Amino acid sequence: MTGTTLDTALADLAALEDLKARLVNERHGDAHGVNLTKMRALAKRIGSDQDLARELWSSGDVAGQLLGLLICKPRAFTADELDDMVRATDSAKAHDWFVNYVAKKSPRAEEMRLRWFDDADPDARAAAWSLTTDRVIKSPEGLDLDGLLDIVERELKDAPSRLQWAMNETLAQIGIHHPEHRARAVAIGERLQVLADYPTPPNCTSPFAPLWIAEIVRRREG
Repeated sequence: MTGTTLDTALADLAALEDLKARLVNERHGDAHGVNLTKMRALAKRIGSDQDLARELWSSGDVAGQLLGLLICKPRAFTADELDDMVRATDSAKAHDWFVNYVAKKSPRAEEMRLRWFDDADPDARAAAWSLTTDRVIKSPEGLDLDGLLDIVERELKDAPSRLQWAMNETLAQIGIHHPEHRARAVAIGERLQVLADYPTPPNCTSPFAPLWIAEIVRRREG
């Protein structure tokens, strides 16, 4: 416990609100107007506080949820808490931070990956695919990569946006990290054309799986 109350934390966040930042964030699916650098500075001042983190997440306030993720202890959440959390936000940023800052760092990551993989909630399934991508890269032993490609080939095209992005990342990382599956991964991407027209700034890697695979492999082998 740090002594910071929920009301104080939310008031501190409200004081950091900026209308221009809110307008930009809302276009990206995030209903808050707090500069993330300033939010991180606030989190540093508060320090680690698991009880406050839980309260902030439960508040439903997007900025509060993000702050909660910055001050929480990922290993302290139970499986049921993680399951509740993955369903408790409409924010793209909060979902992304939850997966990367909490779920991936939890000792229950594999348990949750399996629990969410066939979930009816597409956001839970998206989290499962993000955790699967982590395994594809770091610990692929025991994964059925051909089976994963079968699912991607069958479901990627019509998946909801957040789930589609997560599945597409798995497709690309299989192609990048597993040369024996690269040709098939590229072929699936070429056939489905998911994110083929996504606007990509100069010097950035396209999320279109065939281009993504080709660019990263070129860098590694060049």
